[in-house]
Amino acid sequence: MTTTERPTPQAPQVAVRGEARLEVDPEIARVGVTVSARGSDRRATLADLTRRNALALELVTSYGEAVEKLETSAFSIAPEPGRHGRGERVRAYRGHVRLTAELNDFTALGELTTRLADLELTRVDGPWWGLRPDSPAHEEARRRAVGEAVQRARAYAAALGTSLSALLELSDTGMAPPPALMGGARMAFAAESVDEAPPLDLEPQRQTVTAEVEARFTMLPPTL
Repeated sequence: MTTTERPTPQAPQVAVRGEARLEVDPEIARVGVTVSARGSDRRATLADLTRRNALALELVTSYGEAVEKLETSAFSIAPEPGRHGRGERVRAYRGHVRLTAELNDFTALGELTTRLADLELTRVDGPWWGLRPDSPAHEEARRRAVGEAVQRARAYAAALGTSLSALLELSDTGMAPPPALMGGARMAFAAESVDEAPPLDLEPQRQTVTAEVEARFTMLPPTL
């Protein structure tokens, strides 16, 4: 809301800033999964990569509603040239598929992360904690920032022995997002295990949400 109204002795103005900072529990966690394959034959390498990718996808989707989003973010298969000699001699082929999974159940997250890390030639990165874009925490931060702006303006008006009469302008100076999907240890595994590893105990990282607004009010003329 904006206005070009200028202050006058009959309608003095006060401009204030309101700020809010919340610490809240995360709502989602994201993990990155990279499956790999390497071999001297291109087709065999691609077949291994396809098989391992299918196993990883099947494992993630088996957790049902705990998984809010599953995406393939990257795929590559490329030849590795020989180190010696001339010509286009290929030493091996190396392939990767990158998956990203977003979960809302942190108990399932620990179990899934461990099981993924147990897969053959599979790397797991994360978790990165965060809030949804429509999280109530964002609205609450804005509400508190506006409340603080009104409270400050009233305090200034009271110091002059008067009160607020109207809101002229309210602007959002930028709501800083939480450290989106931040934090988490990086894990890299490429092993086959006979015994299933126990689930990781992952402690969710608290998220910071901030909001800032600027507001202008008119006041009733004070008696100075």
